[in-house]
Amino acid sequence: MRQRICNLISTSILYLIFVSVSQAQSAFNVVPLGVKGGGAEGNLSAYMIAPINSKDYVCLDAGTVRQGVEVAVANGVFAATADQVSRSFIKGFLISHAHLDHVSGMITNAPEDTAKSIYALPKCLDVIKNHYFNWESWPNFGSEGVTPLKKYTYKPLSEGQEMTLENTEMTVKAFSLSHGSPYESAAFLIQNNGKHALYFGDTGPDEVEKSTRLQKVWEAVAPLIRAKTLTGIFLEVSYPNEQPDNKLFGHLTPNWIMKEMDKLAMLAGKENMKDLKLIITHIKPTGQNEVIIKGQLGSNNALGLEIIYPEQGTAFEL
Repeated sequence: MRQRICNLISTSILYLIFVSVSQAQSAFNVVPLGVKGGGAEGNLSAYMIAPINSKDYVCLDAGTVRQGVEVAVANGVFAATADQVSRSFIKGFLISHAHLDHVSGMITNAPEDTAKSIYALPKCLDVIKNHYFNWESWPNFGSEGVTPLKKYTYKPLSEGQEMTLENTEMTVKAFSLSHGSPYESAAFLIQNNGKHALYFGDTGPDEVEKSTRLQKVWEAVAPLIRAKTLTGIFLEVSYPNEQPDNKLFGHLTPNWIMKEMDKLAMLAGKENMKDLKLIITHIKPTGQNEVIIKGQLGSNNALGLEIIYPEQGTAFEL
């Protein structure tokens, strides 16, 4: 009888260890190609993401592409040339909004690129089609418009509906954001094998934007946090707390990001927020912004989030 009890205890312990290890296993590999907000010409918003142990990436925004790939190759992230990574590893682009610091790398590198899809909300695709790939700003490498070269295929996303990301094992679900009302940005919920990563383009806080768009995203992902299937959140902090609300231009500060995290915690449970990975993006490269922002976030992290500051060309896992 004692032996049976010991066996049961041992089995239970092994099961708990297995579950713990399984939950802790990374689901995604991320390679930042650019991490700053507008102004850092060679280091603008762009993040390659793929299932762990896969070379089938999509690019979350595309402010900097080729230069970021070259830095990653130099850092030993890829056992391949920059050409191979840019042309073969990146299977498509997910564009949150069409501001230049989020699309310029994709546009300028299009002549040397291979066929890919551009996924975005319809308004964003319209800007790319009508204002960039139009034979005036740049040759039309898109699939629509005036004399299209059809290198890039436009894939409109419907808010809240899941879409397969072609030539990868991932899917995406888009949410619209307010980026200085009425301008629209987007968040992308990437899914692979039941695990998720949440990427935000530029966005202002709901209270300032007079919007409920962030709240709708929090309501959608709170169950994933409770289930421990959300591996991380990419969220922008462009300015330090000293930036006045009337000059945020659709962006966040450390105070505002933590207020939004508190709203999420009310839905997901404060106990489930501890050690959730929060990847800080889009810091404006002005003066001491980065040092100040890091200090303000570090001193206001009552939820115990794992705050990550990505570096160009340095891979990490989620």
